[in-house]
Amino acid sequence: MRVRAARVALLVTGGLVAGGLALTGCGSSDSSGSAAAELSVKAAYMPQPVTDSMAAGYLVIENKGGAADELTSVTSDLAQDVTVHETAGQAMQQVSALKVPAGGELVLKTGGNHLMFENLKRKPKEGETVSLRLNFTKSKAITVEMPVKSATYQPTTGH
Repeated sequence: MRVRAARVALLVTGGLVAGGLALTGCGSSDSSGSAAAELSVKAAYMPQPVTDSMAAGYLVIENKGGAADELTSVTSDLAQDVTVHETAGQAMQQVSALKVPAGGELVLKTGGNHLMFENLKRKPKEGETVSLRLNFTKSKAITVEMPVKSATYQPTTGH
């Protein structure tokens, strides 16, 4: 009887350990960043351009999700090209993508990372709205209606 009881105990213990490992495996995949990014845009604006050919755009992309993403491109019917720029010190350069951290924000602001609208099809005026589409590595594209502000506009919140 003792041998049989020991075998049953061993089988039960082995089953509990295996079940626990299976559950641990499932739990670890969720905590390793498989949750999707949850992106939204706030504080978007474009200062009224001073030239007929180029404008800048600023906004904040908020990510409330558990996975990072990247802004890879932007399109707009206002310009032939919209490029993403990174600013380091006094130098700006075009980049292929900017990270949107999990649980964080990508801030595009004056003197920092920003959008450049190049080869404008028309010069937008203060009070108008510019439509643009933000494209990401993993998330669906987001369409943004960006208001055109005065050339000297300084946001008080957001960025």
